[in-house]
Amino acid sequence: MTSHPPSIVIGAGFSGLAAAASLAKAGHPVQLFEKHTQAGGRARTYSSQGFTFDLGPSWYWLPDVFEQFFGEFGKHPSDYYELVRLNPSYRAFYAKDDFVDLPASLEGIVELFESMEAGAGDKLRHLLKEAEFKYNLGIGELVRKPANSWLEFVNWKVVSGAMRLNVFQSVYTYYRKLFRNPRLFPILEFPMIFLGATPHKTPALYSLMNWADMGLGTWYPMGGMGQVVEGMKKVAESLGVDFRLGESVQEILVADGRARGIRTDKGDYPAKGLIASADYHHVEQHLLPEAYRRYDETYWKKRDLAPSSLLYYLGVDKPLPELLHHNLLFDESFDRHAEDLFEEQQWPENPLLYVSVTSRTDPSVAPKGMENLVVLIPVAPGLEDTEEVREKYFQYILHKLEKVAGVDIRDHIVFRRDYAHKEFIADYNAYQGNAYGLGNTLMQTAVLKPRMKSKLNGLWFAGQMTTPGPGVPPSIISGQVAAQQLIQWRT
Repeated sequence: MTSHPPSIVIGAGFSGLAAAASLAKAGHPVQLFEKHTQAGGRARTYSSQGFTFDLGPSWYWLPDVFEQFFGEFGKHPSDYYELVRLNPSYRAFYAKDDFVDLPASLEGIVELFESMEAGAGDKLRHLLKEAEFKYNLGIGELVRKPANSWLEFVNWKVVSGAMRLNVFQSVYTYYRKLFRNPRLFPILEFPMIFLGATPHKTPALYSLMNWADMGLGTWYPMGGMGQVVEGMKKVAESLGVDFRLGESVQEILVADGRARGIRTDKGDYPAKGLIASADYHHVEQHLLPEAYRRYDETYWKKRDLAPSSLLYYLGVDKPLPELLHHNLLFDESFDRHAEDLFEEQQWPENPLLYVSVTSRTDPSVAPKGMENLVVLIPVAPGLEDTEEVREKYFQYILHKLEKVAGVDIRDHIVFRRDYAHKEFIADYNAYQGNAYGLGNTLMQTAVLKPRMKSKLNGLWFAGQMTTPGPGVPPSIISGQVAAQQLIQWRT
């Protein structure tokens, strides 16, 4: 064992890349282990027959978080990829020939709300002013803490703003005090599905997502989200991070009550400090000796998980002018879909759809005259995922695209790949096949999440199962915070 063993990061998703780069910037030798041959974790890309798909995240929100990350290294996102703002941000379908396009400008969105309900424009201004306050306090103060203790959150700025955070009111109640038109609620609430709880159970604090959506805008990195991964990887490599792609971690090595290294499918590696950005449940329950597990299976079974996803990656041999880059089909009951997801935890009867067509913005991701579609249905984790179920929902989405969006692709699909629970488990060891980690419910906020600090000395967790929560920007922040904890411990 060398006198200066490296810090080791497990997993090359957004949190792992952020952690590795932050550690290297602090002067640590760093090794990053990833079982896939491509970095990115859930944000990997897949190409076939001239089509390129983002396998995971497709919404580029909170651009300031990306700017802050690259800024730490004297860089800017534009050094690595071209960022374009989508205008309209997305299209919301209610029925055939009945849709609204959300403008990129705040004034345009206010005018849209006013056109849908008299007085709703001014109410939206009020909502967004509060959402901006929550966002600045949340992203500026709350999420960049390791959440080891409630005392971390006790400062005058947080305490004085506590009443405006609406922590003890749900977004469901909050929105319905302001608006009456039922067509407005899905637009306001859809970002919450990916936070992992029904609008009834999501604290109104998370209306900050409306500022992220409407205030900060919806963006796209040309070439896809994989370009962001490559940019972060280049930053880490420039600082000397040793990437060990295609190497799977089998065990965390322990000696004298401390994490001493890892065992992979290719050998043993010593370490002074570890950050596990892989699935928290998998790392703790399968890579750690039982004596060093903070949580048991009973604990995990009681957690409220964020959704899984049933995904279809489709290549279509004709243009689809009826669709925008981002499309949301709100023709069914949002409440009923959320209930199937979070309360009944069953396959949804009539789910809402999200359809991404990045080729509408980016010609490089599909052959000329063709389109690449990703169709996503949020579904409950832990479901039995069979070929019959996938085919049933595939026929459902074809019907919905025809009926609601006026898009007939049935005889024009030249490429298809499905992805659901089985793949989330096989590719990411995702607990119960979840796609987005733990739900951001009141009882799973801050200190009430699985702790970033392991029971084992010298080990920290990062990613969407711990602080601050699911989503790309929170995962990047999680990696940065975990790295700071290890740096403090190691010095």
